Amino acid sequence: MMINRYFYKASITDFTSDSLDVIFGKIARNDEGDSVAEQKYAWSEEIEIMQQVLLPWKDENGEIIFEYSIPRLGKRIDVVVLLRSIVFAVEFKAGEDAYLQSAVEQVMDYALDLKNFHLASHHRTIVPILVATEAKKSSHELRFSVYDDHIYNPLLTNTDNLGRLIGEVLEREQVQPSTADEFADWAISRYSPTPTIIEAASALYQSHSVEDITRHEAAGAALEETTQFVLDVITHSKEHGEKSICFVTGVPGAGKTLVGLNVAIQQSIKAENDPTGERNLAVYLSGNGPLVKVLKAALAKDKQKREYEKGNKCNITDAKREVSQFIQIIHRYRGNMLAKIKLPITDGKLEIDESKSVAHHTAGHGEVEHVAIFDEAQRSWDLDHLAGWLARGGSRGGMKKMPAFPMSEAEFLIWSLNLRKDWAVIVCLVGGGQEINTGEAGIGEWIRAVNETFPDWKVYLSKHLTDKEYAEGNIAELVSHNPNAQQVDQLHLAVSMRSFRAESLSKFVHCVLDRDVIQAQILYQSFRDKYPVVLTRDLEQAKAWLEKKARGSERYGLVVSSQAYRLKPLAIDVRLQPDIESWFLADKKDVRSSLFLEDAATEFDIQGLELDWTCLVWDGDFRYTPNGWDHNAFRGSKWQKIRQKEAQSYQLNAYRVLLTRARQGMIICVPEGKLEDHTRQPEFYDGTFEYLKSIGLEVI
Repeated sequence: MMINRYFYKASITDFTSDSLDVIFGKIARNDEGDSVAEQKYAWSEEIEIMQQVLLPWKDENGEIIFEYSIPRLGKRIDVVVLLRSIVFAVEFKAGEDAYLQSAVEQVMDYALDLKNFHLASHHRTIVPILVATEAKKSSHELRFSVYDDHIYNPLLTNTDNLGRLIGEVLEREQVQPSTADEFADWAISRYSPTPTIIEAASALYQSHSVEDITRHEAAGAALEETTQFVLDVITHSKEHGEKSICFVTGVPGAGKTLVGLNVAIQQSIKAENDPTGERNLAVYLSGNGPLVKVLKAALAKDKQKREYEKGNKCNITDAKREVSQFIQIIHRYRGNMLAKIKLPITDGKLEIDESKSVAHHTAGHGEVEHVAIFDEAQRSWDLDHLAGWLARGGSRGGMKKMPAFPMSEAEFLIWSLNLRKDWAVIVCLVGGGQEINTGEAGIGEWIRAVNETFPDWKVYLSKHLTDKEYAEGNIAELVSHNPNAQQVDQLHLAVSMRSFRAESLSKFVHCVLDRDVIQAQILYQSFRDKYPVVLTRDLEQAKAWLEKKARGSERYGLVVSSQAYRLKPLAIDVRLQPDIESWFLADKKDVRSSLFLEDAATEFDIQGLELDWTCLVWDGDFRYTPNGWDHNAFRGSKWQKIRQKEAQSYQLNAYRVLLTRARQGMIICVPEGKLEDHTRQPEFYDGTFEYLKSIGLEVI
C-alpha cells in the first residue's frame, strides 16, 4: 500500500524550467520504497524526455505528475499530463523497441480506470500513450475506442514522436487553453465510480450464476431476511440522518459473504433508482485477498460468457473493472483514507490535511460510499499491530512512516465513515473461531470503539455475537454499556450452505477440535450417508477418491495447513503459493487448477471460499495426544513446540477453516511418517489418525 498519491507534481511552466536534479530529487524523496537502479535511471530519462516534449506549451496552464496512484485501485501511472482539459496518461518502457500487447493493455487500463473511478476525469477526454523509447515506428491514426466515452485508443510512439502526437491530439480536439485553476484539485480528486459502472455491476449481479463460489438452496430465505434487515437499517439511517453499525454472524459457510454482496448490489440498485438523484453507494470490502480475487474473477467470467452469448465482445479486464466497483480490497480503502491524514500526528488525534483531500458537500472528507461492508471484521488489526505496522512504514518499509498512530483498524474504519456529514452504515460480517493471524483484534474491538469514541452510533447485533466463539463471552459485557445497542434474530445465519448436505458439519468440526468424541460420533452418524468424511494414510488413494466422487463440473482439491512444512516428501510444498484464481476456476487441463491435484491451498488461500470435495493432508504440526492437541511449528530442520496460547488458538482455527471447506464431502489423509526421518516420525501422525478413526470415520 502506498500513501502518497504521486511522487511529483508541478505546473508545466515550472517543470520545463527546473533542473533535472531538482525534479529527480523531489521524486526520489517521495518514493516510499527502495526503488532499484533501473527505475531511478528511468525517472531521469523520463524527466529529460518530458521537458523537451512540453516546451511548446511551457507558457500555458497545465500540470505534469509523475507516478500518480489511481485512488483505491493500487495502480501507478508513470506520467500524467493535464493540458487543455485533456488527460494524457503516459506509460514508458525504457529501452524497448517493440510495443508489447501487455503494455498496450496496461496503458489502456489506466485510461479506463481514470474514466471510471476518478471523479475529476469522468467528463474529460483521456489519451493513453505508450512510449517504447527505442521503437522505430509510431502511431499516425488518432481515434476514440469503440465506446463513445472520450477515451482514445492507445497511441504508440517512440521518444522522438511523443511531442508530435500530443500536438496532433490537441489540434484534433480544438479545445481552448486551460484556466489557471482548472486542474487545481485533479491530483487529489475523489474516488467515485460512474453511474454506468454501477448499472453494469447491478446487472452483472442480478444475472450471474456464481455457482462455483456459493450455493444457496436451503438457506435462501434466511439470506433474504438478513439482507432485507440490513437494507431497512440503511433506509432508516438515511431518513433520520443517523450513523449505524450492524454485526452479522453465521456458522461457517452460511453465506455471510453473499449477504455482503447482496447488500452492496441491492443498495446500488436503489441508488440508481432514487428519484432525488442521490448516489447512496455501498462497497464490499475484505482483507482476504484470495477471496476478493476469486469472486471478481468468477463474476467477470460470468459477465464475459453472457456477453459472448449475446454476440457482444467483452474483454475480461473490462469485466473485472466493472466488478471492482463493488468488491474491493480493504487495504486500499484504508490506504486512501490514510493518505488524507495530516502528519505528524499530534496529541493522539487524527486530522484531515486539506491539501491532500477535497471536501464534498455531504461526504466531507469521507469516501464516496455511504455504506461499507467489512467481511471477516473479526480479523481487523488491534492498535498495537496497526500502529507498529504504520510506524515501520508497512510490511517492507515501503510506505511513508506514520509514528504514534492512535487507533485500531476497527476504530479507524469507523472514524473514516464518521467523517460523512449526512449518514453512514457499517456492516460487519463476523465469522466465529476463524482468527488465524497475529494482531487480529476480534469483534470486541469494534464494540469498544463504538462505546468509547462513537457513542451516537446505533448498534444492531446478532444475538449470537455474545457466544464464546466470537469473543470469549466479552461482547455481552461491552454491549450492556451501550444504550443504543439492539440484539436481533435476523442478523444470524444458522444454516451452512457450503455443506448443503450436512448442516451439522460445523458442529461436528467444533466437537472434533474440542475433543468431544461422543458428540462428534453422534453428529457424524447423523450425516455420514449424505456427507461422507473418510480417512486414509495414502495420498494417491485420497486423490483417486476425490476424482471418483466428483461429478460434472464439481470441483475438488488438496488443502493443507500453512505450517505443514514436512509434506514435501509427498510433493506438497506450502512455501509455493498457488495461482489462486486459476486454482479455483481453471479446468482440468490447466496444471494450476485445483483439479490437477498438484498445488495445495492453505487456510489463508481458502478462507471464505470452498470446493465440493476436499482432501485435507494433515501434517505433524497439529498432533493429537492423550493430553490434548500438541501444537508445533517447523523451524530450521526440526519441529518446535508452540507454547503461546494465542498462537495455539490460531493453529486450531486454521484446522477449523480447513475442515469446513467442502460442500459435499472430504477425505482426510494422515501420512504414515517415516522412522528414518526425524522430522516425520510415525508417532507425529499415528495419534491423530487413531483419534479420527475413533470418531467413526471410515478408513479406506
